[in-house]
Amino acid sequence: MIERHISIGSIDPLDFYGINNSKLDILKELFPKLQIVGRGNELIVKGEEKTLDLFETKINLILQHYNQYNLLTAANLKRIVLENTKEIENPEDPKNLILFGNNGKLIRSRTPNQRKLVEESEKNDMVFAIGPAGSGKTYTAVALAVRALRNNEVKRIILSRPAVEAGENLGFLPGDLKEKIDPYLQPLYDALLDMIPPRKLAGYLDAEVIQIAPLAYMRGRTLNEAFVILDEAQNTTSKQLKMFLTRMGTSGKFMITGDITQIDLPRKQQSGLVQAFRILKDIKGIAMVEFDSSDIIRHHLVKKIVSAYEIDEENEAKKWKKEE
Repeated sequence: MIERHISIGSIDPLDFYGINNSKLDILKELFPKLQIVGRGNELIVKGEEKTLDLFETKINLILQHYNQYNLLTAANLKRIVLENTKEIENPEDPKNLILFGNNGKLIRSRTPNQRKLVEESEKNDMVFAIGPAGSGKTYTAVALAVRALRNNEVKRIILSRPAVEAGENLGFLPGDLKEKIDPYLQPLYDALLDMIPPRKLAGYLDAEVIQIAPLAYMRGRTLNEAFVILDEAQNTTSKQLKMFLTRMGTSGKFMITGDITQIDLPRKQQSGLVQAFRILKDIKGIAMVEFDSSDIIRHHLVKKIVSAYEIDEENEAKKWKKEE
């Protein structure tokens, strides 16, 4: 009898073994000739070599399924083990699918400009996405980053935002620096929690496979083999954005998102995003994607609110022009 130790990788043991070891018990029933013990992220299995080889093959297919769909049900496990073919054929991906989120949730591009963002990111190493609140810029960008990490296209994800106060003073907020900064980064956490199980995300954050940091922390770094997202880039100054863009290392993927109608900088300061969109648009390898109110996928009132403000701003501009 041979003993073999088989890793279940980064999958949460609770997801793999099931509540009260219900899924592990299914494996034991399906492989009655093997002695199977689960210890953390490792299976200790004893049996004949031929049966062990088959068992290890099936475990690898189970892990492939989980990594693709972020979900492993008892029915999935049985189907994979009982499947006679050497490889499990995945069902045809739904249209515009980016990846499977938590509990098999479909994360996909839902508007023409979201699809354009996906296409441009596949063709270019640096992409700018500009548009109104609720158009899915940040969410789509984070989904693309998570997909790249899952596919081993990058070794880490770096998410950043400028810590510019929108009507509040950062210095008067309670807590240490991390606690002061976290509210600015919450939208990025929210997107990640849709796509990565909480325990796994915590592990990634602890190991710095996923890093979330304010823009000021980017200075002096060279970001290699990373998918880097700068969100709310309209609140960067020209110097800040230039500093960020020049952090790009080898095999890097940069995505810069923002809404130029929501600039919180002092009036006399030019937005770095507005300048970059103007001066970098003709450089090969850099793509520009402009979202509009038709891309808004939040509550139907958000689209109406954005439109109302746009109309008011146009009217105010006409009014000032007449007075001049």
